[in-house]
Amino acid sequence: MLDKIGIAKRLAKELKDGYYVNLGIGIPTLVANYVPEGIAVEFQSENGVLGMGPFPFEGEEDADIINAGKQTITTLPGASFFDSALSFSMIRGKHVDLTILGAMEVAENGDIANWKIPGKMVKGMGGAMDLVASAENIIVAMMHTNKEGESKLLKRCSLPLTGVGCIKKIVTNLAVLEVTEKGFKLLERAPGVSIDDIKNATEGKLIIEDDIPEIIV
Repeated sequence: MLDKIGIAKRLAKELKDGYYVNLGIGIPTLVANYVPEGIAVEFQSENGVLGMGPFPFEGEEDADIINAGKQTITTLPGASFFDSALSFSMIRGKHVDLTILGAMEVAENGDIANWKIPGKMVKGMGGAMDLVASAENIIVAMMHTNKEGESKLLKRCSLPLTGVGCIKKIVTNLAVLEVTEKGFKLLERAPGVSIDDIKNATEGKLIIEDDIPEIIV
């Protein structure tokens, strides 16, 4: 199966030359480290950065340059900084080509829950609701199951929803799946992971057609 870095490397293959991309907190932030050679991508962070680069090396951090997850980042030549109002104008105006988010749950119809667990303190919902309401291409990066081994790819989300019917694709530690009208369509499986492993870890409807290739990262 894939670790977090493996998931990020597979997600990086979804990037295309000239894309403007928003990376959510967690695994998605690692994608900036694995941009394929030969393409130029502009990473946007809703706290007001356009032109994020990979994470800095130890000792080279600048505490004033951070992403939405409060992690120190680097910036590429030509990067710009702006206020939240302009940042969310970019998002709501649909100027972001691809959004990559983490999630606690995804339903087989493309619903996503990633902002709140009832009973736990939340400092704020962040920009996820704006992103999923505005972006046309949304990919989720997540573990296939929770710490108890229960599926996070469900028939219906049990947690408060962030967005409805908006997720297009999911990359987990076990598989790459496309969200279709009929359910989760299995596209690729992680190295060493069997079809039965994925079936057992997926509560929602799983569609399997033809041979399923292994993920190459």
